[in-house]
Amino acid sequence: MSLYPRLDDLLELRHQAHTLGMPSHHLVNSTFAGLYASVFRGAGVNFEEVREYREGDDIRYMDWKVTARTNEPHLKVFREERERSVILCVDRGPHMAFGTRGTFKTVQAARTAALIGWAASRLQDRVGGMAFGDPQAGLQHFRPARGRRALWQLLRTLTQPASEQIGSIDCLAGALQRATRGLPTGSLVFIIADLNRDVRDLERVLGNLVQRNSVVLLPVDDPADWEIPAMGPTTFTGSDGTLLEIDTDDAAAQRHYQAAWQRRRELLTAIANRLNIILMPIRTDHEIHLSLIHSLEQRARRRAL
Repeated sequence: MSLYPRLDDLLELRHQAHTLGMPSHHLVNSTFAGLYASVFRGAGVNFEEVREYREGDDIRYMDWKVTARTNEPHLKVFREERERSVILCVDRGPHMAFGTRGTFKTVQAARTAALIGWAASRLQDRVGGMAFGDPQAGLQHFRPARGRRALWQLLRTLTQPASEQIGSIDCLAGALQRATRGLPTGSLVFIIADLNRDVRDLERVLGNLVQRNSVVLLPVDDPADWEIPAMGPTTFTGSDGTLLEIDTDDAAAQRHYQAAWQRRRELLTAIANRLNIILMPIRTDHEIHLSLIHSLEQRARRRAL
């Protein structure tokens, strides 16, 4: 099982369907691209102006800052756009080099970025991205552009081995702050990352990002994130280099491990709900096409209600 995907495999995701056991790759890609369009493309809007509130206006678009400053109700006005910028922010930190079932997080993240990128490109959206978490390469930015050049550059980067680093460096907040600057209003930002961490410090950064953009969080999960394998007494190395010995056969330790993961995920879900961010977890042991299609179908059904 390779730690990084081959570029040819990511490029072939434009057409590949044999993993689904379906006879026509065109059917698979049409289904995915159609669901992507129904969930994300139809909501593409650009901020146009702030004006005074009028009777019958949708109060969801109230500009509360201007309202408070002028003591008169004001509304944000948006216009639908024919194309939008799609930004794929992909985690390449050392913690992504992990996987106990199916594949590694690095591979699943790259496949996810490829599928979403090809769907957006098919709809003539401007696709760009960011790769973050590699301490040697730093933050790699690919400006969104028409065509497939930026997407191809991002995918090629995701196939390259990251520099070896014992300690895990959390660069997500910095990457999102960078993403906040310079993006066209109404951009669609996908964050594909290992979010099995304390995310409380991310809420302010995410809040700034969603003020003028749409955000989708795609946590990359492995079953061992919440269910520690029974391996007896095992020594682990923390992100700060500290050694910790845990008896993985101990039932109380297993429950504590799972409960800690559950608390982190509930906090992430609560933040996403407060900020109106779409949350679409993906797993290393699930086929990525099916996972994304299932999530998009669920989202489309909720929007139809």
